[in-house]
Amino acid sequence: MALTGGDVLLERGQDGRVAYLTLSHGRYTVITWEMRQLVADRFAEIDRDPEIRVVVVRSDGEHFTSGGDIAGFMEVDPIDFTDLGHNITAPGRSPKPVIAAVDGYCFGVGCELALSCDIRLGTPRTRFALPEMNLGMIPGSGGTQRLARLIGLSRAKFHIMTATRIPAQQALDWGILAELHADRDALNTAVDALAAKLADFSPAAQRTAKEVLDRGVDAPLATGIELERKAYAMLRATDDFAEGVAAFTEKRKPKFTGR
Repeated sequence: MALTGGDVLLERGQDGRVAYLTLSHGRYTVITWEMRQLVADRFAEIDRDPEIRVVVVRSDGEHFTSGGDIAGFMEVDPIDFTDLGHNITAPGRSPKPVIAAVDGYCFGVGCELALSCDIRLGTPRTRFALPEMNLGMIPGSGGTQRLARLIGLSRAKFHIMTATRIPAQQALDWGILAELHADRDALNTAVDALAAKLADFSPAAQRTAKEVLDRGVDAPLATGIELERKAYAMLRATDDFAEGVAAFTEKRKPKFTGR
């Protein structure tokens, strides 16, 4: 029988500038079909709010998530799978920087959710895996494509085709994780500090940097450089750039507005 329930809680911190999305569904944080759509719904709300500058995705369970509700898949009409990955990939489409705080298991759809975030921080007990091969299936929410772009085609083939887990230190060495922290408390402290730092930057510059990086990385080098050059020229006309230059000259902290 398909699992029901679970939630994706939305809270705000850092004077309303940081949105915290918390996956909530028991010790292993099994992601139900309803939770998938809640991820997209929450991001739609976040993306409409100009006061929110940074998003943090985390879990209140013992593990970030052990993956999706496997049994429930058999109760979903096959036509519904055509949009399977659209909701989980919402962090990648968001114009705001998204941090994933990954402690413990990060498997299956949870791994795909984390991979669609911009920056991932973890602990020594973090484990990544795309184990769909054990079910006679492949990842369906961006996992094959994002993992290959992060760690290279050969490594991605090995870990996806053998369903082998990636331990924390390996994930750090390969660039899946940006940082490792001693335990969950240290992870949460580091995530809060990173979110506060990102929230202080110009929202326009953050949004543009994310788009240039995401669009340019798969383009030929010359195209990526041209994209960067034109984005740089566009930002030159913003109030935030003028504020940044003035603050630098006056030796004070800039106050960016996003305009």
